Amino acid sequence: MNFTDTSHLTSLPEALRESVRMVERSREDRLARTLRGETFPALSISDRKAWLNDFHPDQREDGKRPLVVGPGKGSHVPCEMADLLESRPRVSLNNLLKDTSLSKKADIVTDVLIIGGGGAGTAAAIAAAEAGVKVFVATKLRHGDSNTIMAEGGMQVADQECDSPVQHYLDVLGGGHFTNNPELVQALVTDGADVLHWLEELGMLFDKYPTGRMKVRHGGGTSRKRLHAAGDVTGLEMMRVIRDRAEALENITVSAFTPAVELLTDDDGRAVGAVLEQLTGGEPLIVHAKSVIITTGGMGRLHLNKFPTSNHFGATADGLVMAYRAGVPLQDLHSCQYHPTGIAYPERKIGLLITEKFRGLGAPFLNRFGDEFVFGLEPRDVTTAAIIRECQMMNNGVRTPSGGVGVWLDIPLIDLIHGRGTIEKEFPGRFKEFLGKGIDLRQLPLLAYPTLHYQNGGMVIGSNGGTDMPGLFAAGEVTGGVHGHNRLMGNALLEILVFGLRAGKTAAQFAQTTTLSNSPGLSHLSAFLEELEQENCNKEIIGPQLLPKYFP
Repeated sequence: MNFTDTSHLTSLPEALRESVRMVERSREDRLARTLRGETFPALSISDRKAWLNDFHPDQREDGKRPLVVGPGKGSHVPCEMADLLESRPRVSLNNLLKDTSLSKKADIVTDVLIIGGGGAGTAAAIAAAEAGVKVFVATKLRHGDSNTIMAEGGMQVADQECDSPVQHYLDVLGGGHFTNNPELVQALVTDGADVLHWLEELGMLFDKYPTGRMKVRHGGGTSRKRLHAAGDVTGLEMMRVIRDRAEALENITVSAFTPAVELLTDDDGRAVGAVLEQLTGGEPLIVHAKSVIITTGGMGRLHLNKFPTSNHFGATADGLVMAYRAGVPLQDLHSCQYHPTGIAYPERKIGLLITEKFRGLGAPFLNRFGDEFVFGLEPRDVTTAAIIRECQMMNNGVRTPSGGVGVWLDIPLIDLIHGRGTIEKEFPGRFKEFLGKGIDLRQLPLLAYPTLHYQNGGMVIGSNGGTDMPGLFAAGEVTGGVHGHNRLMGNALLEILVFGLRAGKTAAQFAQTTTLSNSPGLSHLSAFLEELEQENCNKEIIGPQLLPKYFP
């Protein structure tokens, strides 16, 4: 390696250049060890537990408080989430709260109402429509605008000869520290091959060898290579084909820019519709439905513990707020996933995701001296804790010009391991994006730091997406139980399809065996508001929030 040529460093600020040179000096030795099959030692179980307890953001007690009202009263959840769960309804609902004739005011009538138009909602719409019912999808932004389209790395499916759903099941349970719901995990891994085949039939372009065989990679915490990808735009490619399928079905109607802000329930305690707000202006819309599916995604844009986030702008926990007010139990809201590799430099991209697939192909974590300090394919929570430890306790992080901190992900090593051109081929999206900013990933490592990425907890569901409220179903990141306290890479894209399809089919069956309610209303909300008054909760917080606070 030519250590005298520094022309490729000119795009970096002076403060970072010396550290990059130390990374380059250690690269030849690291490459030799990799080619010999040597890896950085995995952490012991005791070290994993200690590092998680001491450094993972979920362990910060100053970032949580107990809920004082609702079905989760007494449980400790992030303060930002607690504030929203105990919020007042949006101003546009004030008149509706006093209206006793909602049953006569339906603007839209449908068999199945789906709240959320990302991957889980679109899959649910397809399954319900193919079962023969009328489907209405209310989505906050445009159809497909969601965390789904931002997923880069891939989808885990056990379809190789050396693998099995049983092995996948064990990996999921182990990755979740055995806090998962086994019934949900079984559903996830059992449906995997069918979902993969379904996506191929819809036209999804997975990475394959010239023979047509699927390419598979390792993800963190997995014992087998089972990660199926479409370059580094897997979620976007997935959304393309399922959205095309949904738009081809005549019994699906999609309404953009109409987020749900409240569920409708009836005298029998059923979910029977929702109130929609029109972001483009106008009065709220009343939807009556025989069954309802919540697929609103996660809460990353609440920026828990003031962390940056990789999430889409719509990820503000809307579904959790509506469900909680209606008395639906939630679980594990104290547990979130902080992805180890959020971008730390350039500053204008802070928090955006660098997929774990880079590490699956051999890019290691290095501190400011160019030393490896953790095995890159530990489970995500462990790796996150290791990075925070290295930066905070060991003081070995790389300081950015704006005062931030991070560690290096040595991406150029990938081409040295697998051959020139691998980075461009495997990561076309990120390669072109960074090249446009003057950073050539074939030559320069990337600075990373954990970013708020995924909501592990959520609504309590059964294996077919049902909740304990009749007529109410849920799927995707808005739910809890599948991943336990830590999600393994690639299981989110599988989850949204497995449970989206299951919830859509079950909600359609429910709709086919019931009639429209004659008493839809907001009585559950009145009772919740009384409880808030009794506990003297903050009257200034309004929910659902709909968009991040930095939006007007």
